[in-house]
Amino acid sequence: MSGPTILSGSAHLLRVSNIEEELKNKNIKLKIDLKPALDEKKLNARIIREFNKITNKQFKNSLKKLLPQKIIPAIINQSGISPEKQVNEITKEDRKKIINAIKQFTITISKFRDIEEAIITSGGIDTKEINPKTMESKKVKGLYFAGEVIDVDAYTGGFNLQIAYSTGVTAGKSC
Repeated sequence: MSGPTILSGSAHLLRVSNIEEELKNKNIKLKIDLKPALDEKKLNARIIREFNKITNKQFKNSLKKLLPQKIIPAIINQSGISPEKQVNEITKEDRKKIINAIKQFTITISKFRDIEEAIITSGGIDTKEINPKTMESKKVKGLYFAGEVIDVDAYTGGFNLQIAYSTGVTAGKSC
């Protein structure tokens, strides 16, 4: 998984004290609503409408107008419905399973990617060791810190850049 939401979410995961154990025990789940614009009732109506057009197709070939092709096998798997089942054999209970798989698509997070692949990392100089008015080290006079060398992080969208610019200007004016 990647993207802005995943980057921001991973920062929260790193703050879990026993994160390695939680990952190992498969306790970290990511749930995604693949159709946020449709509530369950509207999604059910849409599925019925689509299924009525293709009653003799197999379930594995029935979701092409509803979802991207690459995610269909995962949705079928999470629904627990046989991919070979005919659309005209899909029951109301089966539709509930399909809706649940789409509205609560669940991925188990098992590990973080290797540091060599990192887009963001956390850590750095503790802010308690820095004078926030000057960005000077409280331990070493004349040593200033700015940007990502400081242990601060923020959501994607330019916030880290703003931290880098602001701390850089502050440190620069203080030298």
